[in-house]
Parts: sequence; structure tokens; C-alpha cells
Amino acid sequence: MPHKITLTGSATGPLREYDRYVAFDMREKGSPSAPKGLKKSTFISYTVFVAKKAFNKTGLTKKSIMHEKILIQGEPTLDIPIDECPGEVGVICFQITVLPNKKDKEGNEPNDKKEAKQEASAAEQEIAATKQEEKPVTVSQPVAKEEKKAKTVQTEVKETPVQEKKVEPQKKQITNQPKGTQDLLSFDEIIVPEEFLKTRPNPEKTQKVIDFVKRTGRLDEPLTIEKGSKILKDGYRRYVVAKTVKMDKVPVTYEYQK
Repeated sequence: MPHKITLTGSATGPLREYDRYVAFDMREKGSPSAPKGLKKSTFISYTVFVAKKAFNKTGLTKKSIMHEKILIQGEPTLDIPIDECPGEVGVICFQITVLPNKKDKEGNEPNDKKEAKQEASAAEQEIAATKQEEKPVTVSQPVAKEEKKAKTVQTEVKETPVQEKKVEPQKKQITNQPKGTQDLLSFDEIIVPEEFLKTRPNPEKTQKVIDFVKRTGRLDEPLTIEKGSKILKDGYRRYVVAKTVKMDKVPVTYEYQK
């Protein structure tokens, strides 16, 4: 039995069309905790291959696939050429489903339920109004004294200064960078461990990333950096690409020290 695989999320790259199928890239984050003694897994990139008939039935387009949340069910494959499969794992899709947003769920709610909610709220308002009318009005003091008290209360309210709301500082937005980018770090600040320097990334996949940078002006994924020490934890291939194209700053995501 072949191994089944399920993915959820949005496309992280543009839609690529072929003769009888389309392909796009997705990414999922690894488990937050690994068994003792094993390295923690980070992001895994996938390249999904879908038959054109199945893709057209979803109503997705080249633009909407980057924003809609989708569900992919299929099985991994090793028979796709590297130039068509930039992801780390290729997936042959058997079923693709567009997941509804919260707003869509509210819009699709039956009219009967909406009307019932409106009637219930109207009934609650009528009950509250009748309760206010039924409350007895007790006059224990002369009207003149009550008017004086009301005036003094109003003046006190006017004199109390209105506290200004604290303006929360807006988070720094990083535009035109890959999904998941937390910061832009100077290339020279990154420290590469010796174990990375002894390896040589796949030249064909490295060239793919170089072509992507030349086409878009940015990396396809951020580098994973340890917060504080600035040691490279994942993304050595993209580090090599950034060095090759002489990038001054690179997008990073932080991994906090334990």
C-alpha cells in the first residue's frame, strides 16, 4: 500500500501549467517537539501535481490559489523530474478541496436561523422595555433638591479629565518578502556552523533558487536563525544563494534558544 499524505494551507508559489496537469508549491511546519536525541524538524516544502480537470472544478485561479485555504489528499512520488519539482517532496493529488472561510460560513447560514435570531433579539428588547415601565417611581425628597444633585453630578463628570488611551505601537510590517519572514538580517551577521560548511547543496536545486531570486528579487523562503546567537539552523542552500547573488540583507525566521 502506498503512503497517503494530507496537506492544508495556501500555495507559496505561482501556478505552473503543463499539458494535462498543473503544479504549485506548498509548505507545512514540522512538529514543535522532536523525540529526545533527534533534531527538531522545520518547514517542509511540497510540490503538488493536480490534473487540470480536477483543478478546474474547484474554481481556483492563478491569483486566488495564493489566498484561498485548500486541502490536498494524495501520495508522495519520486518519479517527477527535478526541474518540475522544486519542493523537497512531490505529491500526486487525488483530491483537492477549497476550505471555506469564516465569513463564507456566516454568509451561508440558512435564512430561517437568521430570522429566528432577529426575532429573539426583538423579543428581548420588548421584555426589557416593559420591565423599565413597570418599575415604581418613588419620590422621597423634594424635586428641587434632586435637580440640584443632578447638576452637581453633571459638573463633576465634566471636570473629571478623560484618560487618553494608550496607543499601542504598530508592529513592523515587512513587505515583498517570503511568507514566514520575521526580520531582515544583515548577511554578514549570520554565523554558519562547521557542519553546514562541510556539505554541498544540490546544484540543480540551488540554481532553481538563484533563478527565482533573479526573477523576483527575493528568496523563496526565509533562513532559520537562532535568536541571540544568530547561528544558522536551517536554509544553508538559500544562504549560499544569497552569497552568490551578493544580497546585503536576507529574510529570517527566529528559533529561540532553549
